[in-house]
Amino acid sequence: MTANSREAQLSAAFVKLADTLVTDFDVVDLLHWLVEECTRILDTEAGGLLLVDAVGELQLIASTSEEAQLVELTLIAAGEGPCLDCFHTGTAVTVGDMQNNAGKWPKFTAEAIRQGFFSVHATPLRLRGQIIGAMNLFSTHTRELNPADIAVAQALADVATIGILQERTIKGSSIITAQLQHALDSRILIEQAKGVLAATSGMTMNDAFVAIRAHARNNNLTLAKVADDVIARVLDVTTTTAK
Repeated sequence: MTANSREAQLSAAFVKLADTLVTDFDVVDLLHWLVEECTRILDTEAGGLLLVDAVGELQLIASTSEEAQLVELTLIAAGEGPCLDCFHTGTAVTVGDMQNNAGKWPKFTAEAIRQGFFSVHATPLRLRGQIIGAMNLFSTHTRELNPADIAVAQALADVATIGILQERTIKGSSIITAQLQHALDSRILIEQAKGVLAATSGMTMNDAFVAIRAHARNNNLTLAKVADDVIARVLDVTTTTAK
């Protein structure tokens, strides 16, 4: 990717992010967009994003593929991994070669390699001393993000975090539980809709999500709304293409 191309992508990403945050945004769509945009701009193959709930536990909110989702769920179940370290310290964690870290995070590393990922970068969602989650970016080959790429991931994550925390400030502490519950409910709907599409059209789960996402963006709908309509069999997204 050329420097001019990278600069144009970054400018477009920050404009999109700023535009999203001045409206009544959907936190699930925002976080899906964040992790997808970071994987695209930074040339990584997949990503996942976790938010902390009211009792301090991380919950999977967004992932770009089935493979990334399985790795993130393993991280949560095993209680280990770079994303957890990143969340607890508020500091980004880069692992250029997962095979060299098997002793530190054995279960996470085994699942990551099983799913075809050999390097990972974890970025905290933070504002000053408050950390609300973390994002993993996975690569299918060994690599370390350079300082400029790390700064890009952190900058995008920081702006998204400001938007989420601003909504919590405006709407009060009860919005934290509401945000997380909505996010978890939406993820369940999306998973169910992916299953419906896979069963009825023969799509892979990854392709099913791409179709749901494309229809949502093309028609200015939330992912949850499209997923709900797919489950109810009132919407066919199998012919949808991304704009």
